[in-house]
Amino acid sequence: MEYKKYQNFIALRLDKGDDIAESINKVATIERVKTAKVSGIGATDKFTVGVFDMSKKEYEKFEFCGNHEINALDGNITEKDGKPYIHLHITATGSGGKVVGGHLIKGVISLTGEIIITVIGGDITRKFDENLGINRWKF
Repeated sequence: MEYKKYQNFIALRLDKGDDIAESINKVATIERVKTAKVSGIGATDKFTVGVFDMSKKEYEKFEFCGNHEINALDGNITEKDGKPYIHLHITATGSGGKVVGGHLIKGVISLTGEIIITVIGGDITRKFDENLGINRWKF
C-alpha cells in the first residue's frame, strides 16, 4: 500500500494481499480524516459482501472467490466513538461476466486497487439506531 495526499484528495494504491477496508482505515487514521467520500477500482479474488436483512437486523453474507474486476468501490468515511468508520459498497464482475455486489464486509486485493479519498470539511459521526439495527449518520 502507498498513498499520496493532494490538497483534499488522497490517492491510495493497494497491492496484492492488501485488505481494502483495513487499508482505508489506516490512511484515515494517519491523516486524521473525519469525513470523506471513497471511490475506487481494481481487482479482487476474495471478498465478502452483505445484504442487510431488516427483519433480523443483520447482514446476510455472501463470499466470492476467483478473479473479479472491481467495477465500483463506493462509500464514505465518518467517525464513530472518535475513530474512523469505513462504510463501503462494492460491485465486481467475475467469470462469465457475472456481476455481484453489496455492502463490503471484507475484501482482499488480487492485483491492484486504485482508491480516491475525497476529504470533506466538517464532521459526520455515527450513532447506533436500535430501531433499525444500524449505525446512522448524526449531524
